Amino acid sequence: MTVAFYDARGELRAIKECWPKPQAVDDAVPERARSFLQQAIVSIHAPAGAVMLTASAVDSMLKEKGLRDGSLYRRIETAAAEHLITAEMALWAHEVRLEANDQRHADEEAALPNEADARKAIAFAQALAQFLFVLPARVEQGRE
Repeated sequence: MTVAFYDARGELRAIKECWPKPQAVDDAVPERARSFLQQAIVSIHAPAGAVMLTASAVDSMLKEKGLRDGSLYRRIETAAAEHLITAEMALWAHEVRLEANDQRHADEEAALPNEADARKAIAFAQALAQFLFVLPARVEQGRE
């Protein structure tokens, strides 16, 4: 798809590049998780919302892998115990979960997240998506 605009002289021009490059979520990520993560990315200007959406993306990814029982805490623990994710990934997932809980429950003791906090949460969800869905899809395509 080509995006175009009219310049000051009224001539039609094509947009060749955009800065910063828009972040996209790979199509290998299941639709629901991809939607939550894409919404988090575009709502970075509202960090509390972006963090909550990111936690929803993480939860959705784990559910897509068959971990449906209990709370998000339990799903993260089960994913680590079953070696679906590493212990370090589980620790980071819990950080995202706890940050989202602070916002979701309007915890008055917790600081509001800033854009850096939201970007950190999104970076984890993007890494989790790569690990759980994107890399396996690429390996499968490469083997075909």
